[in-house]
Amino acid sequence: MLPSTRVEMFNLLDGYRSPRVPQCSMFPCRLHRPLPGDPDVELAAIITIVAVALAFDYTNGFHDAANAIATSVSTRALTPRTALVMAALFNLVGAFLGTKVATTVGSGIIDPPAGTQGLLVVFAALVGAIIWNLVTWYFGMPSSSSHALIGGLVGAALAASETVQWNGVLDKVIIPMVVSPIVGFALAGLLMYGLLWAFRRANQHKAMRGFRRAQIVSAAAMALGHGLQDAQKTMGVIVLALVIGGYQTGFDVPWWVILLAAGALSAGTYAGGWRIMRTLGRRIIDLDPPRGFAAEVTAAGVLYTTAFVFAAPISTTQTITSSVLGAGATKRRSAVRWGVAGNILVAWILTLPMAGCVAAAAYLTLSVILT
Repeated sequence: MLPSTRVEMFNLLDGYRSPRVPQCSMFPCRLHRPLPGDPDVELAAIITIVAVALAFDYTNGFHDAANAIATSVSTRALTPRTALVMAALFNLVGAFLGTKVATTVGSGIIDPPAGTQGLLVVFAALVGAIIWNLVTWYFGMPSSSSHALIGGLVGAALAASETVQWNGVLDKVIIPMVVSPIVGFALAGLLMYGLLWAFRRANQHKAMRGFRRAQIVSAAAMALGHGLQDAQKTMGVIVLALVIGGYQTGFDVPWWVILLAAGALSAGTYAGGWRIMRTLGRRIIDLDPPRGFAAEVTAAGVLYTTAFVFAAPISTTQTITSSVLGAGATKRRSAVRWGVAGNILVAWILTLPMAGCVAAAAYLTLSVILT
């Protein structure tokens, strides 16, 4: 039956709703929600975010390459190029060992924001993290790429008036950020004292040669832990973008995301971070092979435990640096250059808020431009 009145006509038209275009109560109007939007634009935005996330992963690789190999290079257990090749290989392998940290980063820091605004939040977070990575790399400061990324997510979410999961930030970021360096410092010191006692009657020349060989294993273990922890953070951000864009419903990490993140981190590691390597390997303390071995074994153990047991995205930089300090302090307190250590501590404290501020500024700037 045909409609007999204009009211019936409008009711009939209002009952027809396009599957792609949200309906408005009157024309002209603005859309009440940002999704679904133009699918081509959304796809292009997600591809852009994936590319920027991989760029962050690459900068993470060369920024944090020193974490895995600086001690081995400084003690001459490995040549720099051999150490970089080994670190890149074990970073690649480590990235395939788990995804618990990726789930924490993707779903445990901020509530996934909706639509194009949500994609802009993720993009701005990556921009903030990359800029802070480059600034600290330029000055040779071993700051945390992990905390830069998390700070970027929080800063961009706050700028967009989105929900931050403060309990998750406290439990998975702040507490591990404070506890892991303390644990690394204490365990490395205890392990070093144990080694000194165990080898107190050993021939010094033979012992040093043995520890240089042992450092090859400990450096590989450290590189494996770096891949396990840091590649997963990029995976988590990519999965978050896929969920926001509607291309994925859960936070399980697809195999192709693992492969891309592992490859980018490995390539960045091979590019090397010579400035930070010099700070970590020489400027804090002149390490010998036993202390380098103790620092690497301790740091690797902390990385494995936090990734597999607690699913906490801790900083590999903080972990190895505190372990170096703990092992070095057993030599004598004056052997550690505490002024350099203090500068590193300042960089650690500033990373979360500074990366957050840069990400917030990036979000506000881009939102104005795009609007």
